[in-house]
Amino acid sequence: MSLLKKFATVASGTLMSRIFGFTREMLMAAFLGTGPVADAFNTAFRFPNTFRRLFAEGAFNAAFVPLFAKEIENNGINGAKRFSEEVFGVLFTILLGLTIAMELSMPFLVRTVIAPGFTDDAVKLENTVNLAMIMFPYLACMSLAAMMGGMLNSLHRYFAAAIAPVFLNFILIGALILAWVQNYNPLQIGYALSWGVMASGLVQLAIVWFAVRHAGIKIGLRRPSLTPNVRRLLVLALPAAITGGITQINLLINTNIASGKAGAVSSLVYADRFYQLPLGVVGIAVATVLLPELSRALRAGNRQEAGDLQNRSVEFTLFLTLPAAAALLVFSEPLVRLLFERGEFTPQSTLIVSQILAIYGLGLPAFVLIKAFIPGFFAREDTRTPMVFAGISVVVNVSLALILFPRLGASGIATAEITAGWVNALLLLAVLIRRKHWDYDAGLISRIPRLIIAAAVMAAILWYAAGYFEACLSREAGLMVQATTLGLMVLGSMIIYFTTVFAIGGANLRAIRNNMRARKKAGEAPEKTNISA
Repeated sequence: MSLLKKFATVASGTLMSRIFGFTREMLMAAFLGTGPVADAFNTAFRFPNTFRRLFAEGAFNAAFVPLFAKEIENNGINGAKRFSEEVFGVLFTILLGLTIAMELSMPFLVRTVIAPGFTDDAVKLENTVNLAMIMFPYLACMSLAAMMGGMLNSLHRYFAAAIAPVFLNFILIGALILAWVQNYNPLQIGYALSWGVMASGLVQLAIVWFAVRHAGIKIGLRRPSLTPNVRRLLVLALPAAITGGITQINLLINTNIASGKAGAVSSLVYADRFYQLPLGVVGIAVATVLLPELSRALRAGNRQEAGDLQNRSVEFTLFLTLPAAAALLVFSEPLVRLLFERGEFTPQSTLIVSQILAIYGLGLPAFVLIKAFIPGFFAREDTRTPMVFAGISVVVNVSLALILFPRLGASGIATAEITAGWVNALLLLAVLIRRKHWDYDAGLISRIPRLIIAAAVMAAILWYAAGYFEACLSREAGLMVQATTLGLMVLGSMIIYFTTVFAIGGANLRAIRNNMRARKKAGEAPEKTNISA
């Protein structure tokens, strides 16, 4: 299977999840707006979600995948099965203890760490504590699911792990429909969503568990033991967890800061949903596929293939991310108005969320490039360097957020986030080049300015069109007129971008496909076709 097809497999599952995630957020915006229950639910959900990214997805994608792949190569499936059972036993024990401790200390954590700004509103504070206690066991389910997803990725079975998150949105959409039918009040909706999050964790765990069994590995529960392999995993996992979850660390800190202003937390969450679409579809797909492929190439001693994998991955991310970033920058308000502005979501909410979203557009390329650069470290079992850079970006984020939030509100927090993202991306790139772990080719360097030019041309035309069709994009025009106008403008923007990028030599479809093809024969180097040809 070509690298492009692997990207597409993961991206298709992620795209489906993001689309249904949009549907979920549209319903939530209509029912809850940016009111107190929305703030309480989003804050409560962010807490287990942050830990999931820190101790599950980030840690295991970075540390578990290379070690599991090495175990398969050295000791076959039986050795990999033994290693996975050792890890499962330790991970299950840690998660059980962590869940009990967090449940007992949740009131203190919400009051002092998660949302100290809620202490002035006793009802909101109590609701946040109760919702967080319901949802926190979701962490244990998703951590175990992330481990099994890492196993599937190492076995080149990407779809089950990519499609499982869709069920979170299925279940939450079902909860919102039930709330509508039963005429629930906002607080009842919040509780229905929280129990839905908990149920979705069990469903997602079941999906990947069955997929692993189908792949030929049946995991049994062993008594936890710190074997040499498990100790090696823990050594790698701690910095990898911090690095992989840096965005979540910043979001958790920013939630703490934003809790001091009513509606700020929910406004950031709604804007985050938009920019997570291109970030998830492109960035997560690249990171998920690139790490095992790069690990394989490096183990085989094929530096040429490793370099080409990294170059083509960066090229692929920029090819799709730059136009998305440009669109968010100049076209955020009509997007937010069409998808969210109804029910409890007011025109003022649209204005605030669209301002945040436009700022996120400036940082989107940085966040996607981080996901393309980090596998270059993790595949070499270097998790410390990205952790240091992640720490630096946290300092940048917190410092700027504290300075800008009193002046700019939620937009100041978004500005701090994207600045920290660019700092992190540039540090990662600089060290990869200095250590000669990334041999960038002249073709990539020559195509990047052309991709930027094509995205800028598209943005300029889209900005002009938004002003020309302003009446058709206003709330007074009606939903169908807004949707039709926006859809045609998006389609036209895509045509403009792809026509421009191919016309000026920024990409060549046939050569991209050839360059993304992963070689199956050992020692065979990837093609070096110039995609601008």
